[in-house]
Amino acid sequence: MENAGRSVADEVEARFGRGASVTIYGGTGRNGGDGMVAARHLAARGFKILFRLIGDERSIRDLSALSNWTALKAMGASVKIESYPDSSAIVKSESDVLIDAMLGTGVHGKLRQPYLRAVQMVNGSAGFKIAVDVPTGIDSDTGELLGEAVRANLTVTLHALKTGLGKNKPYWGEVKVSNIGIPPEAAIYAGPGDVAAISTVRPADSHKGEYGRLLVIGGSEIFSGAPTLVAMAAYRTGVDIVNVAAPEGAAQSIASFSPSIITIKLPGSILRSNHLRILDEHVQRSNAIAIGPGLGLARETVSAVRKIINFTIRHKKPILIDADALKALGVVKKRIFDESVVITPHAAEFAAVSGKNPSRDLKTRMNEVREFSSLSGAITVLKGHTDVISDGTRLKLNNTGNPGMTVGGTGDVLSGVIAGLMAQGFESYRTAVAGTFVNGAAGDFAAEQYGYHLTPTDLIEHIPRILTDPMCHKTILDRRLRQA
Repeated sequence: MENAGRSVADEVEARFGRGASVTIYGGTGRNGGDGMVAARHLAARGFKILFRLIGDERSIRDLSALSNWTALKAMGASVKIESYPDSSAIVKSESDVLIDAMLGTGVHGKLRQPYLRAVQMVNGSAGFKIAVDVPTGIDSDTGELLGEAVRANLTVTLHALKTGLGKNKPYWGEVKVSNIGIPPEAAIYAGPGDVAAISTVRPADSHKGEYGRLLVIGGSEIFSGAPTLVAMAAYRTGVDIVNVAAPEGAAQSIASFSPSIITIKLPGSILRSNHLRILDEHVQRSNAIAIGPGLGLARETVSAVRKIINFTIRHKKPILIDADALKALGVVKKRIFDESVVITPHAAEFAAVSGKNPSRDLKTRMNEVREFSSLSGAITVLKGHTDVISDGTRLKLNNTGNPGMTVGGTGDVLSGVIAGLMAQGFESYRTAVAGTFVNGAAGDFAAEQYGYHLTPTDLIEHIPRILTDPMCHKTILDRRLRQA
């Protein structure tokens, strides 16, 4: 954040003489923190600074952004601050330079107030406009407009070019990549920043269902625990409603485990194709689907799984495929999925869908996962000592987790975390990366408490901790480094 803000200040100083007036529109997240750093540096260099906070300062949760906000408020002699928790009072700026540090990457869905009004006021002002990382109102992954967007004269994008840059180029203006000191290892390994990228602040007027409905399809006459773990983990991510569709015997067991879980009882002891008549309505009402845990591999179930997956994809619903549902697919030899599909195989399941065992060599394994994702179209999370996540183009590794997580059920917790985030509307690849980090980090906190004597439910209790403060896992990493 310090390097990002300073790089923006350097661009302003290189283009405008000291004494120029600068208005910074900053949000309450990390992008706003970048703007706060830029304000500090520019004020120290003699520029006239007005910082406009878009949003309520009580919503600043990121510790780095909060630290910079505190520092900025202490600079009353050199920085003027205005706060706009709602849109009504936001006006145009008469400054020479306007800096957009409102939202940055990881934003999806149409812009809401007060950001929409702020974007309109920035575009209506005459000054030179600089966007930090991504113009507010642009989806950094797709380049799509989120209703309205800042029309920047210059975008100082951080660390690397964004994949959405090729679309709506007039909004980006001139693009300069700023090296902010991220080493290659940090770029490829999942970390707290990936979790922060899928975080959101809930307004006071939020209502039930606004943060997603997840449908879990799993369970059989023998297995009822796996879909239960998926549902409970999903709830801990913040999803509003979780329905579990299971054969009636398993559904009764699941319902008795927790009153929080809503069950859909499917007649019989296994999943069958005729259950699609019951599931049709629930699939269409859900924001995401998770299928596979505990289903078994009866011939009728295998046929039903394939039909349900095809039905779900046709209705453009994000779906996570795991466990027995992966085995039901057989070897995938062509593109049958799209970027809304996440699969979460362990090594044996990966062999079942790809036709070959994954290599023990990490670099080779990375190439195998990337190639399979490119072939199948799905986002693949290959679980292991080092998790490998790829959508066929992008690739990340995850090193959170520990040997205590070999216990059965931790993979179901991972499925629940990823599917719960998918149901809340976050992009599937980002949720796969963030969810894998969260699951492993939860296991690390559980191991701190119990050693390697874990149950999968131990992980579930730590999920909110990491989602609320992704940097909290740093204490464990620091301890590991000292021990090493």
